[in-house]
Amino acid sequence: MGARKRISAEERKESQKTMYFAKLRNVPTSPRKMRLVADMIRGMEAFRALGVLKFSNKEAAAKVEKLLRSAISNWEQKNERKAETGELYVTIVSVDSATMLKRMRPAPQGRGYRVRKRSNHVTLFVDTKNDNQN
Repeated sequence: MGARKRISAEERKESQKTMYFAKLRNVPTSPRKMRLVADMIRGMEAFRALGVLKFSNKEAAAKVEKLLRSAISNWEQKNERKAETGELYVTIVSVDSATMLKRMRPAPQGRGYRVRKRSNHVTLFVDTKNDNQN
């Protein structure tokens, strides 16, 4: 590895130490459905967001709830203390499309219709309110 690449990698690692996030990759749900759930909790207090996700009847909400719990525990582990109610906020939730499985479905008159089974990647950041204002 070259010197410039090593320096930029070290800078990236240092900046990651102050970020508290969790990633969920290759979720077999369309990104559009997942974004509906992500929009519900963006900017919300973390424990309130957990309640919203728990009582949502969308299938994607259960996966995002588990991801949010992971992000909270990552924050607790890096700060070596328990998170209190009203302290943590969901700062960034991004949903990106992942690989797409392409299948064929029989159609009339010998044709075939393409079926695209989409999947996505979700990245969720949590942080304290005073860090957000800086």
